[in-house]
Amino acid sequence: MFELSKDHEEFRALVRDFATEKIEPHVADWDRDSHFPTEIVPAMGELGLFGLTAPEEYGGAGLEEGAFTYLCLAIEELGRVDQSMGITLSAGVGLGINPIMSYGSDEQKQQYLPDLIAGKKLAGFGLTEPDAGSDAGATKTKATLADGQWTINGAKAFITNSGTDITSLVTVTVKTGEKPDGRAEISAIIVPSGTPGFTVEPAYRKLGWHISDTHGLSLADVKVPEANLLGEQGAGFKQFLKTLDDGRIAISALALGAAQRMLEECVAYSKTRLAFGKPIAVNQGVSFQISDLAVMVESARLLTYRAAWLKDEQEAGRRGVAEVKQAASIAKLQSSEAAVTATRIATQIFGGNGFMEEYPVARFYRDAKILEIGEGTSEVQRMVIARGLGLPA
Repeated sequence: MFELSKDHEEFRALVRDFATEKIEPHVADWDRDSHFPTEIVPAMGELGLFGLTAPEEYGGAGLEEGAFTYLCLAIEELGRVDQSMGITLSAGVGLGINPIMSYGSDEQKQQYLPDLIAGKKLAGFGLTEPDAGSDAGATKTKATLADGQWTINGAKAFITNSGTDITSLVTVTVKTGEKPDGRAEISAIIVPSGTPGFTVEPAYRKLGWHISDTHGLSLADVKVPEANLLGEQGAGFKQFLKTLDDGRIAISALALGAAQRMLEECVAYSKTRLAFGKPIAVNQGVSFQISDLAVMVESARLLTYRAAWLKDEQEAGRRGVAEVKQAASIAKLQSSEAAVTATRIATQIFGGNGFMEEYPVARFYRDAKILEIGEGTSEVQRMVIARGLGLPA
């Protein structure tokens, strides 16, 4: 039987206490004002949340076993209180730190990782473009190399952690040429914040994730040193596919946090909300929906934890890439759709109160939809799963 270790559960309790004490009291105000709480990020860093998958050399935890599972537990517990803060950690590690840690040169690691792991800085990952979302191979942003410098021109869309006061860089995917078969050669290049020509567009007005920092980016003749290439030239496509696989498990954990919170809210509310002189929980129309919620939560939990465990096993050399990729897509698909359903059910059970912003279910309802879109849409997950089953492309 699969179960978390005592250390994992103690860590979960630590993060839950932090989220309850440091985030929960302020989250309604932050959400209303679309305020990104820069001061919380260093506190998360002090707790070690940004360094869970990183080696001690750069200030990380240096965990030998179960590092990715620890990260998913942290994302789940933050997401249980607020989805925006959950995605801040998820993107900060998975899209900011991990690409540099996995593919960066020694110089790049020494320059950027210590502050990112400490929570003093954040980094973004510029993959999506206005006309290239699921079809990431259609990247139009271009980079040309001359006289030891890359010149970058293009635009990116929906980039998390890209415009905060503590954002230090964005890694962008760019077209650096064409392969013999005519497909784009995609590479990844580090662009430090404040580089001339690198413009962070105004923050989006979003349906949900109001606290999360999200911007479009434009790059007009942005020049960075040749040494800012991340990994090998032309390896960007392979790099971001691996990044997305890991990110899908993290999004599954974030969705699990939302579904778990909705279950807790519905159980508590249905016991105290009276209709016709009795708690609404006595009505099967309510209790059966909450029972379905419990099944969805447990299914999402098992799939998420299994995918995280497989990722840890892969890092230890005991599992293959294909197995993790399949597990990540299955977990992300199930958990994200469960979260959307859970928030809809919760809003219905709360009735008119569920439509009011003073109750957290309204915020979670708004926040949930993006879970079916980010890190690969539900349709993309089904495509990945079908290919993993050997069905024809």
